[in-house]
Amino acid sequence: MELLVLIVLAACTTAVASAGVTSPYRRSLMGVPPMPFDADVFRPPPGYNAPEQVHITQGDLTGRAMTISWVTPHHPGSNMVRYGLSPTNLTHATESTAVRRYTFGPSYQSPYIHHATISGLDYNTTYHYALGFGYTNVRSFSFRTPPAPGPDARIKFGLIGDLGQTAHSNDTLAHYEANGGDAVLFIGDLCYADDHPNHDNRRWDSWARFVERSVAFQPWIWTAGNHEIDFAPQIGETTPFKPFRNRYPTPFRSSKSTQPFWYSVKMGPAHVIVLSSYSAYGKYTPQWAWLQAELARVDRSITPWLIICVHSPWYNTNEYHYMEGETMRVQFERWVVDAKADLVLAGHVHSYERSHRVSNVAYDIANGNATPAFNASAPVYVTIGDGGNMEGIAKSFRTPQPDYSAFREASFGHATLEIMNRTHAYFEWHRNQDGVKVVADKAWFTNRYWLPTDTN
Repeated sequence: MELLVLIVLAACTTAVASAGVTSPYRRSLMGVPPMPFDADVFRPPPGYNAPEQVHITQGDLTGRAMTISWVTPHHPGSNMVRYGLSPTNLTHATESTAVRRYTFGPSYQSPYIHHATISGLDYNTTYHYALGFGYTNVRSFSFRTPPAPGPDARIKFGLIGDLGQTAHSNDTLAHYEANGGDAVLFIGDLCYADDHPNHDNRRWDSWARFVERSVAFQPWIWTAGNHEIDFAPQIGETTPFKPFRNRYPTPFRSSKSTQPFWYSVKMGPAHVIVLSSYSAYGKYTPQWAWLQAELARVDRSITPWLIICVHSPWYNTNEYHYMEGETMRVQFERWVVDAKADLVLAGHVHSYERSHRVSNVAYDIANGNATPAFNASAPVYVTIGDGGNMEGIAKSFRTPQPDYSAFREASFGHATLEIMNRTHAYFEWHRNQDGVKVVADKAWFTNRYWLPTDTN
């Protein structure tokens, strides 16, 4: 083990000492339209009123509950979820607590939306579940609960942002499925319905059918992005986040949050904090007060890996959305550095970038010390807004490349983070290269609490 650590640290030291890389790889930078509604990946399941758009997320703080969501297209149908340890012996049952519908714009009426939370689950255990009882098509799925919170548990996260529903999106999802993972940290911007006339909410339905093949079988942890705001007073829609809030529940109450857009979950060795770039976060606001309290509750002896998810990047060297995350960075960066967070994940910018460990907490408006400095207590910042949406690639990086930027590339793709133990995690970014996934960037991260080296 000591030899492995020395090899890893030597590799990391080399990475920090070298100049940052702007990848020379170039792919088509043109945006492509969403897949048509009759694409096979959007096909509803057979059977009258069959449950569809099935997706799950963690249903509590520590991983002993799972929230299962689905819709029925024609009428409410059955609320029942049956589950158990065998697909042929579903010995337990629960029901969705409420069935909801919403309208949007001049003509859209949502299907019937169900949410049911299964609690009291065992850790690290595969459960089977089924929906649609009383109809011709009972649909069956399974999931595995995360390991219990603990410093040496292992878990592998998929990291996906700004996915959309184009052919590139399909590549990204297929490549993640091929890599395998235990859960996805989704960094915002789901379906891009708001890029269509009247925020065409049929795109919420097609997107949910598209991703069902993954999210029905493992929890996706949701971050709200700007394309989830859906504020459209020109068509009478003045309630922000209306479709997202109806369709994608989060376990915010279990982490003492007051809103579903900022919350936390513990998954094995990781304490994951989700923030909302598009909700108020100034001093004394609910999100500000919650984050201050939540960071004080983090116990690095139990969950050593502290991961923060936001949508708008705090460090971004692309012209696209440049400095949009600056006010949140100014508000929260000192707290994050003091807490020795390991990783801050962002989306929003449609390309990939990884930073070295830097901070800019010394700066204030009077002293002029505005240059980010290397800081062993600071997190690595990863921008992963490259899922494949219709708006295309963000190709205009600022030059020269700042020294805090380790690697950047204007391509679509996804990343994985495999936490090995309390000290080491392995990170890979996979570009979508001509339909094939290629590892274009990789790094070992050492934990800021248990092994706070001066490198990545």
